[in-house]
Amino acid sequence: MNRELQESLERFTERYTNGQVPWDDTLPPPEVQTLVATLPPGRALDLGCGYGRTSIYLAQHGWQVDGVDFVPQAIAEANRRATAAGALARIQFHVGSVAELHFVDGPYDLAIDVGCMHSLSAEMQASYRDGLLRLLRPGAVYLLFARLRNPTDDPADGPSGLDEVALRALFAPFTLQKATLGVTEGEDYSWRSGWFWYVR
Repeated sequence: MNRELQESLERFTERYTNGQVPWDDTLPPPEVQTLVATLPPGRALDLGCGYGRTSIYLAQHGWQVDGVDFVPQAIAEANRRATAAGALARIQFHVGSVAELHFVDGPYDLAIDVGCMHSLSAEMQASYRDGLLRLLRPGAVYLLFARLRNPTDDPADGPSGLDEVALRALFAPFTLQKATLGVTEGEDYSWRSGWFWYVR
């Protein structure tokens, strides 16, 4: 594991250990629910699955799901929650990096990333994109939610989101169907964000 990935793993492991997981909701975001309602069930890839809320939701709607997260305790809890929900038969959770997806095999009909890729370096983002190109069948849908960088963000403060122009260039091999930009707010934070609907 490279140094950058190790540092990221340590940072997120600490967050899970301390319960600092504001993304821990029972259901996935409305954007995910709306998309799932429009698609026939198939095979799905949940990138940065955390405690498995999107994976469980997909499984409950007939999908076969591979959920990926590099934090072992997140995957352990995801397995527990999927078992409690009666959804584990349709889900395989994996401890691993979304930038090194050699341990899963496509083709997938859907990939969803709710706030994972924006924490990767540019090199890892390219590897992540290449993994999706390999794993998604032609015509598959890729839904991305990401923090977007502000011009005033200081790189020294750590990962601060994606440059939107660079993001669009990175996924040029895909077709961007729609993008919705906004602001994500919490008790002690506020940052630019966007939803991006792509087709492979």
